[in-house]
Amino acid sequence: MSGLGSFTNDGLTFDVLDEGPIDGPVIIALHGFPERATMWEEVIPKLTAAGFRVLAPNQRGYSAGTRPIGVKNYTLDKLAGDVIALADQAGVEKFHVLGHDWGAAVAWQVAGVHGDRVHTASVLSVPHPRAFRDAMPRGQILHSWYMLLFQIPRFPEWLFIFSDREAFGRFGKKWMKVSDRLAERTRELLNEPGAATATVNWYRAMRYSLRSPAPKVRVPTLFIWSDGDAAVTRAAADANPKYVDAPYRFEVFEGVSHWIAEERPDETAALVLEHIREHSEHSV
Repeated sequence: MSGLGSFTNDGLTFDVLDEGPIDGPVIIALHGFPERATMWEEVIPKLTAAGFRVLAPNQRGYSAGTRPIGVKNYTLDKLAGDVIALADQAGVEKFHVLGHDWGAAVAWQVAGVHGDRVHTASVLSVPHPRAFRDAMPRGQILHSWYMLLFQIPRFPEWLFIFSDREAFGRFGKKWMKVSDRLAERTRELLNEPGAATATVNWYRAMRYSLRSPAPKVRVPTLFIWSDGDAAVTRAAADANPKYVDAPYRFEVFEGVSHWIAEERPDETAALVLEHIREHSEHSV
């Protein structure tokens, strides 16, 4: 292990898990909402056992030192900039990117805008932002109602913190099939000072990010979607290929909810490694 425990960008200090051989090819793993880097805890050992170094940051709003005030501090270009800063400070010229949920959106942004820094992209659950937008009139909007709720000032914070500390657990378990482990971690996160507003601001910043969504991705891409996902429709997944101008592989996990890496860590890691080996020189 290299011991890199933090990095800085934009005046903020981020926590980062750094596992695997320091001289191994690098995978940057990006979590979503309402998770942190620990979401990869069952996937990372399988990647490092194959010789890869995995950098998994607690992203903007999730690390205690990364909660600036103001919605515009959470746009996709800012979030992608954090990833590039991590790579730079780790001394990594080019890397593989892996993302889930909001981490998927950041992965699309990084691969689309900074494709010269990316070997391959492996994306879980959430398709390219433009594919997601395309699917809205085809039923996706009915599954994205909570994104509109999150635009209301102060209400989500009240919901998560001040109304009932079990609110997320009940809501998440019923609709999103959240595990007890994730529900508990979410309660801990959202009760940290400033965390509820900072993490919800990712959703509020969509009104700025969507004005200039990520360009097409031109690196080999693996997209994994699960048919039990309550938040992302098959229509959104099927709209994805036209935004990848490179080798593209689509896999469906049947009977799996939105939380792919938690429910199927072995299969997830195996597909990511297979994808990387097929489309790069990294055959470790």
